[in-house]
Amino acid sequence: MEDLGPFDFCAVVLAGGTAARLGGADKASIELHGRTLLTHALDALVDAAEVVVVGDPVPTERPVTFCRESPRYGGPVAGLLTGVDALLRTPRTVGVLAVDMPHVSALTFRRLHEAASSRDGAVLVGPDGRRQLALVLDATRLAAVRPGLEAQHGMAVHRLLGPLDLAEVAATGDEHRDVDTWTDLRDL
Repeated sequence: MEDLGPFDFCAVVLAGGTAARLGGADKASIELHGRTLLTHALDALVDAAEVVVVGDPVPTERPVTFCRESPRYGGPVAGLLTGVDALLRTPRTVGVLAVDMPHVSALTFRRLHEAASSRDGAVLVGPDGRRQLALVLDATRLAAVRPGLEAQHGMAVHRLLGPLDLAEVAATGDEHRDVDTWTDLRDL
């Protein structure tokens, strides 16, 4: 991997889930306000030098790398680590964003980066105190807690991130809202 320096930020968009509560629809292609959820996610990651989307390829205006975890539908940890492995650059920090969070913005990621200073990373937290799949991680610290391949499939994110010292950043507005059902999409 090419090392581009200590200030680099690369990102992984998690878009490869089953979307069971959406009847198996491809979340990345679902439109909100005339733009796909993937477009919203890529806009939020505009500061990233490189973006990997873990999911099936769909048209984008921004150049990205698409990949899939193996076996498919391994969950967010398998997707995250597959995405990190697909990066062409060795970043200092890795942004992670679920494709179904259309109100996360570039400002959200700037706040996460600011909060992550001198920590292992930062995670967006909803008003109910739940950690969301919008975070920034120190790439070296992530590599240090990375499990073996067998443990990645189906692993819960909180187990992966448990050993890390993460700052919690309170969501503002609707940043924490995601699209798990058609009702969620209608309400957004």
